[in-house]
Amino acid sequence: MTGRLSIQQVAEKFDVTQRTIRYYEELGLIRPSRSSGGHRSFSPKDLTRLGLVFRGKKYGFQLDEIKEMIHLFDQDPSGVRQLERTLAYGREKMQEVDDRIQELEQLKAEMGQWLDKFEEELKERRGDPV
Repeated sequence: MTGRLSIQQVAEKFDVTQRTIRYYEELGLIRPSRSSGGHRSFSPKDLTRLGLVFRGKKYGFQLDEIKEMIHLFDQDPSGVRQLERTLAYGREKMQEVDDRIQELEQLKAEMGQWLDKFEEELKERRGDPV
């Protein structure tokens, strides 16, 4: 069983809890094999899938979206359908990020205006030259 890891080793590798790994298994995102004693044994393919899950989460994808992309690859080993769907999801996420950046820039501008106003108010109350 060289190249295979236990659930503890996988959890340490990805800096997550063992419960997180089990949850992703429950959702069907990974399918580790089991030893005769029932212990999970993770292959390099399982680790690759987990890496995709964690990367997807980092970029704001929902677990059901990640699951769909992973299963598309299982259905079409050429990866064409997976890439098409990943591109579509990626474009949606990019738009969400752009929208959020725009909101934050507007918020920053408004906060700057308020801070300027408060600084002027403070100078007036202290009798400082404006």
